[in-house]
Amino acid sequence: MDDSRIEGDLMSPYREIALRLTVLVLVATLYSSAAPAMESVPKAVIADPPPDARFPARMEVIHVPSGGVQINGVVYIASGEPPHPTFVFFHGLPGNEKNLDLAQAVRRAGWTVVTVNYRGSWGSPGNFRFAQNLEDAQATLSFVRSPENAKRLAIDPARVAIGGHSMGGWVTAETLAHDPNLLGAVIISAGDFGAIGLRAQQNRQAVIADMNDNRESLAGVTGESMADEVKEHGKDWSFRTLAPELTHRNLLVLYSNDFVKADSLELIKDVKAAGGTAITEKYVVTDHSWSDHRIALESLVINWLETLRSPR
Repeated sequence: MDDSRIEGDLMSPYREIALRLTVLVLVATLYSSAAPAMESVPKAVIADPPPDARFPARMEVIHVPSGGVQINGVVYIASGEPPHPTFVFFHGLPGNEKNLDLAQAVRRAGWTVVTVNYRGSWGSPGNFRFAQNLEDAQATLSFVRSPENAKRLAIDPARVAIGGHSMGGWVTAETLAHDPNLLGAVIISAGDFGAIGLRAQQNRQAVIADMNDNRESLAGVTGESMADEVKEHGKDWSFRTLAPELTHRNLLVLYSNDFVKADSLELIKDVKAAGGTAITEKYVVTDHSWSDHRIALESLVINWLETLRSPR
């Protein structure tokens, strides 16, 4: 009998084990190298909660009084016994990406979610103005906190957090700074509209061109009027000016590899330089709309919101 063949037959199971161990080591190595960009995926991202016959999830259309008109909005009411902690979300410019998948995931996690369209955007009456976006955000918070609306929409007015994407991130940061009763805020790939205003002071035509690319769903504005409005507020709308007012506020800054990455880095730097103690940051290599990291985005937001769930 061939001794080498016997030896080969005896060794083959060990070779298979060695091969499997090698594969496991490679997988572990790849996972370890990717770990900083990974996030624990909450069940709410991938699974519906059990139906609640007494308090089912539902959707309500709302009309929020602001500036003499009523802006359009939708409330995604969580299932389960009310009242629920509530997450108010503000879209960007003009809001082609409304992040409604994020809204649904946050609702599955037990939060009621409110979304609105600013005056002059996406069918809300009135003319669009950047300054009015800030007023509309405040009006929305007043609306959801009113005893009548809070009861009707299963909202706990003492547990309200806010969030926003792109321009909505700027709206969110400004609103958090001036509303001490908010639990905290999430800003996603936020644009610094004060910085845009400062750029308009140097190169108005470039900002006009940018605005003309982003106003197809906006009423009562031109690229020129939009550029001129931000130009007037270059300093007072900037993240650098705002940062000292955010030092002790719960703030999650999510930013991506996009054209406003530097804006988030500036805000993080300035808040920390001013003594910020409650700011959390996360960088993910994706585009401005987080197109290929939607599950990661939902996971980051839900996991952070869970840290705010208990009443203060």
